[in-house]
Amino acid sequence: MKKGSATRRCFCRDPETGKEYGARCPKLSNRRHGTWNVLQELEPRRDGTRRRFRRSGFATSKEATEELGRIRALMAIPEKDDLPGQVAISDLLEECAKKKDPLPDYDETRRRFRVGEPLDPKTTVEEWLEEWLAGKKRLRPNGVKRYEVDIRVHLKPHLGHLRLDKLRVAHISRMFEAINEANIEITEQNAQRRAAVDELKSIPFKGAENRLRRKHLKAAIDRMPPFRRPTGLNTQPHIKATLRAALNVAIAQQRMPNFNPAEHVELLPGTKPKALIWTDERIARWEATGEKPSPVMVWTPEQTGRFLDHTESHRLRVMWRLIAFRGLRRGEGCGPRWVDHDYAGSSLAVATQLVQDGWEVIEGAPKTNSGIRVIALDKETNEDLKAHREQQERERAEWGDAWVETGRIFTEENGTLLHPGKVTDLFERLVAEAGLPPIRLHDLRHGAATLMLAAGVDVKVVSETLGHSDTRITRDIYQAVLDDLAREAAEAVVQLVPRARGQRHLRAVPDQSAG
Repeated sequence: MKKGSATRRCFCRDPETGKEYGARCPKLSNRRHGTWNVLQELEPRRDGTRRRFRRSGFATSKEATEELGRIRALMAIPEKDDLPGQVAISDLLEECAKKKDPLPDYDETRRRFRVGEPLDPKTTVEEWLEEWLAGKKRLRPNGVKRYEVDIRVHLKPHLGHLRLDKLRVAHISRMFEAINEANIEITEQNAQRRAAVDELKSIPFKGAENRLRRKHLKAAIDRMPPFRRPTGLNTQPHIKATLRAALNVAIAQQRMPNFNPAEHVELLPGTKPKALIWTDERIARWEATGEKPSPVMVWTPEQTGRFLDHTESHRLRVMWRLIAFRGLRRGEGCGPRWVDHDYAGSSLAVATQLVQDGWEVIEGAPKTNSGIRVIALDKETNEDLKAHREQQERERAEWGDAWVETGRIFTEENGTLLHPGKVTDLFERLVAEAGLPPIRLHDLRHGAATLMLAAGVDVKVVSETLGHSDTRITRDIYQAVLDDLAREAAEAVVQLVPRARGQRHLRAVPDQSAG
C-alpha cells in the first residue's frame, strides 16, 4: 500500500521575514501547539498523474492517526492485484478530499464495491453529463455541439437534479411527455404570434385610427413569446441516444447500477422524410399552394441538366457538377484539395471537408469513417477540373501577393476558403434564377443518387460513392425513388412480351352451333 503519514504543523511566522516557520517553529515542542495533518499517497489517476489525500485541522495525534487508519482501510478494500478497483477507491477519496466531505462508511463502501454499485452515490445526472461530455475527446465540433444542445436544452432541465444511481425509466418517460406537452404550447403560441403579425401587415399606415391599431398590436406582439421551434418526434430519438450513450459509460465505470433506463423508454413514432421527385403534378401543386410535397425533393434528370446549363459560365460550375453527379456533401464539395485529385487515374479522394462552427469555418474529416473515400470521375469532369486549375492560376496571377494559398480546388477569387453557409445562399439564388422548383443544396446530392439508381448502378456502388456506411441507409433514404424505378422496371418487363391487346379481357364463349 502507498505510504501515508500524520504530522503536526503550525502557521506561526518569523516576525523579521514574515515567512512561516513550518517545522522550525520553536513552539512545536509543546504538544498542544499547532494542528495535526494527514497525508496519504493515492493510486495515480488514469492518465498517470500523481495525487494525494490531504486533510488538516486535527487537534491531537490520536485523531489524525485514526483518520489515516480509516483512509488506509478503505484503500485496502480491493485486492492487491485489482488496479482498477484501487483507482476507483482513490477516485472516491480524491473527490471526498476535494469537497471536504467526511470519509465514507467503510462497511457501506465495501458492500458497494463487492456488488459493483457506484461508490459515490451523490453524483447527479447533471454532474455526470458534464463530466461525460468533457471526456469526449474524439468528437467532431458539430458532434460536440449536438450533444451539448441535447444536454443543455433537455436533459439538464428535466433530469439534472436527480441522483445518477436513482435515475429510472419513469423519470425519462416523464421528460418526453413534458417535451410533447411543451410542443403543443409552442405551436399554439407560434400560431397566435403569426396571426398577429399577419394582421399587423394588413393594417395600412395611413390614418390616425390605423396608426393607433398598429401601435396597440405591436405592443401585444412584444408581450407574446418569440417564435420557437418545437422539439419534433424525429429529434427526440437523438436526445434519447445522447442520454443512453452517457449512461452506458457511467455503467462501464461503475458509477451507477448495471441497468440503463434510457434503453427501455418508448417514444412516439416519428416519420423520416422520403426523397420525392419533382414531377409535373407536384410542381403544379407547389405553384398553386407554395407548399413542397416533402422536405426532401429531387430534380428530374432534365431539371438537373437545366441547372447545370444555367451555371455553365459560373466560376464554381465544376463544384456544382461534382455535387450533382458524384453526390458530395456541402462541406466535401467546398473542401477538396488539389493533392486529392488524380488526373491520370480520373479520381478524387474525399478526405477532408469544411464545416461551420457557428459562423467560423474549420477543416474536419468527412462525416463518418465511410465518408473517407475515392470517387471515380467521368472524362468530362476530369477535364473540367484541369481547366479549373488553369483558371485558378490566372486568378492567382491577377491577385499577386494578395492571393491566399490554401491548396483547395474551389476557393474565393482571392484564394480564401469557401464559406459553406455562403455557398448554400449562392445555390438558392442560382436555382431561383434558373426558374427551377426549389431544392436544398443537400438535395442535389440526393439527385446524384437518383441519377445513379436510374442509370442502373448497383445500390452498393451508389452507397459507397455517397459515403454511406451501409446500403440500408441508401435504401431507406431513397425508398420512394426505388419504388418509382421498380414500377418503371415492371412496365418495361411487360412491354417485352407481345400480347393480343384486343382479346385480353374477352371471356371465352362456348360454341353453341352444334346440337
